[in-house]
Amino acid sequence: MGLRISIVGCSGAGKSTLARRIADTFGIPTLELDAVHHQPNWTPLPVPEFRDRVRGFMTARDSWVIEGNYRAVLDDVWQDATHVAWLHPPRWLATWRVGCRSIRRGLGRPRLWNGNQERVRDLFSLDRERSMVAWTWQTHPERARRYARRFEEPKWLRLDRRRLTRASEADEWISALASVIDEPPEIES
Repeated sequence: MGLRISIVGCSGAGKSTLARRIADTFGIPTLELDAVHHQPNWTPLPVPEFRDRVRGFMTARDSWVIEGNYRAVLDDVWQDATHVAWLHPPRWLATWRVGCRSIRRGLGRPRLWNGNQERVRDLFSLDRERSMVAWTWQTHPERARRYARRFEEPKWLRLDRRRLTRASEADEWISALASVIDEPPEIES
C-alpha cells in the first residue's frame, strides 16, 4: 500500500524529526517544504514554481512524506495524501526547541537550504519575521486553530488524521503505520 503522509505543525513541533523516522523506518522518500521554499538569501520560491516542484515530487512516487505548513501547497498535498499527522506539542516546548535550535544554528552557522544561515542576533528580535522564537510563540495558537478546523472539514475526513501531542503518541502511530504496510492487499471476489 502506498503511504502518502503529510506532517504539519508549528515550528519546533518535530516535523523534520518525525519525517526522518518514517523515511528511515519504511524507506519512504521525504520532502521538506522549507528546503523548496527558501531559495538563496531566504528569497521565497514563486508560488507557481513551488507548487510545480511539490506536485512533481508527489506524482513521481507511490509513497512519500511531505513535512511543512505552506498554504500555497497544503491543499494539493492533502488531496493526494493518505495520512496527516498534526504535531501539536505545548507552546512552551515548541518555543524551547526552536530557541535551542536557533542558538545552535546561529553559533555554528551551518548552511541550511540553498546556502542560507540563521543569525544569533535575530534570535532576540520580537519581530516574528526575523526571530524563529518569536515566530513560534506567536504562531502556535494560530496553527492550533487552523488545524483543529481543518481536521473537521468534510473534504479531509477520508484521511487518516492524527493529532500527536507527545512523543509516545508518535511512536504508537509509527507502529500502526507498520501494520498498515504489512496488511496483504484485499482480493476482489
